[in-house]
Amino acid sequence: MPPQARLLGPADVRRLADELGLRPTKRLGQNFVHDPNTVRRIVAAAAVSGDDVVLEVGPGLGSLTLALLPCCRSVVAVEVDRVLAGRLPRTVAEYAPGTADRLRVVPADAMRVRAGDLTAGGPAPTALVANLPYNVAVPVVLHLLEEVPTLARGLVMVQSEVADRMAAGPGSRVYGVPSAKLAWYAEARRAGPVPRAVFWPVPNVDSALVALTRRPPPSAAPRAEVFAVVDAAFAQRRKTLRAALAGWAGSAERAGRLLAAAGVDPATRGEQLGIADFARIAEAAVRV
Repeated sequence: MPPQARLLGPADVRRLADELGLRPTKRLGQNFVHDPNTVRRIVAAAAVSGDDVVLEVGPGLGSLTLALLPCCRSVVAVEVDRVLAGRLPRTVAEYAPGTADRLRVVPADAMRVRAGDLTAGGPAPTALVANLPYNVAVPVVLHLLEEVPTLARGLVMVQSEVADRMAAGPGSRVYGVPSAKLAWYAEARRAGPVPRAVFWPVPNVDSALVALTRRPPPSAAPRAEVFAVVDAAFAQRRKTLRAALAGWAGSAERAGRLLAAAGVDPATRGEQLGIADFARIAEAAVRV
């Protein structure tokens, strides 16, 4: 039987916040989940197993951490707030003492953390499960998927509109740079809504879960070069690709040649292309 954890309810969250003198800040995107059923649902949807090393970003007061620890091998929690990072091990010891040895806290910015920081003294993370700060959700996911190739899957909670963009496919109204770049690393799909009422303080936006499944890159082209094509294509999304890629290619004429070599209609727009199409354009730039 896995060790049991007592989860944080609204009174627990407020007590811990008061103890720490915590005033949640928009700058750090701090909205803390205080509903045990919600964190149980997240852990179930993440389908973590006893073999998984879970990477959690922004554990905050520990609501999700406490639900994860009994279900996995260990949790590596990355927390930029030094006060919260210092309190988390004690919270786990109080609420889930049988799992305290499964937690490792890394006091760091998830946008700058390196694989070595996450693997020091333990195995590499295999799953990302996190309630991500709304203002940096996509950059954090992209950074971690690039930096930690052992991450095979993930489940992240983000702003609902961001979830739509992360999971969008070519041709969708909300398909754009986040959609295309994320597709380089993983398949993304919406995995359900999260109501505002489960957070403290209550955010003024809706939230949703996004499930990620790692897949191989669609091309051997350097990622940075492919992403440069994506950025150029969507910088002026109303323009045809021939015009939008002119600056990147050096001229509209060369952009047309590269698109033709990649088998892409120069009159189409970036929102119609999948990540494999962008990769073929990057590959063509080497040949043409």
